[in-house]
Amino acid sequence: QVRLMESGGGSVQAGGSLTLSCQASAYALTHFLVAWFRQTPGQEREGVAALDTGGNTNYADAVKGRFTISADNGIRYLQMNTLKPEDSAMYYCASSPTLGSVADPLRRLEIYKYWGQGTQVTVAS
Repeated sequence: QVRLMESGGGSVQAGGSLTLSCQASAYALTHFLVAWFRQTPGQEREGVAALDTGGNTNYADAVKGRFTISADNGIRYLQMNTLKPEDSAMYYCASSPTLGSVADPLRRLEIYKYWGQGTQVTVAS
């Protein structure tokens, strides 16, 4: 059973930064589409950023210019800068064994086979 493990969440002041990490228990994420999603109570899970195996990135409009998804030795990161209170949420890492470019990866939750347990991000105003 593959498990994804997120880390790096925490509490910060508005304007601060956090870096989330995502690792897989049984293999490196090098050949997988990986995305970050977030969810607040009572709301649907929304896509934040995705990185496919072709190196293409996708970002939600709300985080463009502030968040960066990247890869290093099979670990996927989400660098979050200039955080806002509205960024507060549980952040989830998800992966899919889909090679190459993927259309609309932030809206198609059904393509992700593996999900992490989430890491909480809280941004105080």
